[in-house]
Amino acid sequence: MARYTGPVCKLCRREGQKLYLKGERCYTAKCAFERRNYPAGQHGPGQRWRRKESDFAIQLREKQRARRIYGVLERQFRRYFEEAERMPGLTGANLLALLESRLDNVVFRMGLADSRAQARQLVLHGHITLNGRKTNIPSALVKPGDVVSITERARRLTYFRDRMDQLMKHQPPEWLSLDPQRVAAKVLEVPRREQIDVRLNEQLIVEYYSR
Repeated sequence: MARYTGPVCKLCRREGQKLYLKGERCYTAKCAFERRNYPAGQHGPGQRWRRKESDFAIQLREKQRARRIYGVLERQFRRYFEEAERMPGLTGANLLALLESRLDNVVFRMGLADSRAQARQLVLHGHITLNGRKTNIPSALVKPGDVVSITERARRLTYFRDRMDQLMKHQPPEWLSLDPQRVAAKVLEVPRREQIDVRLNEQLIVEYYSR
């Protein structure tokens, strides 16, 4: 399946909650979910009459919600789950830790982008370095001790110069140490569940793949 390239606001409406896929716009009155918080389709708000969802449907929706928040395709998401199963500890918490450890998510958490999609683009365009080496792989997983920064060429770009002022006020998650002056962040530890501020019930995802 190809990557979704349609209106991302439809995804929020389909999931019944804000997924914050458009950055700052999601915090304003222009957010489509604020105006139409029901699934897209010809029946409009009337779709709320649909019958009660089965357990499978609820589990599926939670899995789809997680995929859309992090911008991951199905096959890759399944691989993350299989890896999380092999790790010690709770599978659901391990899965979220793996998703949070993606390079594009770290760039987003640093405050260098307004959304994960924008962070993915920055990585793909070669503006990001991992431990001093340029990388264009958004799915690269960071480890404790890794340092994420921007290239020397990127420092001369207007986009990143404007971002530096915002970084001074940005509060990263506890598992990241941000240095606004160097435009760099060091990974302090593997993200713990209580440090991940996404509205997901990861146990439903575990149940979905454990059928």
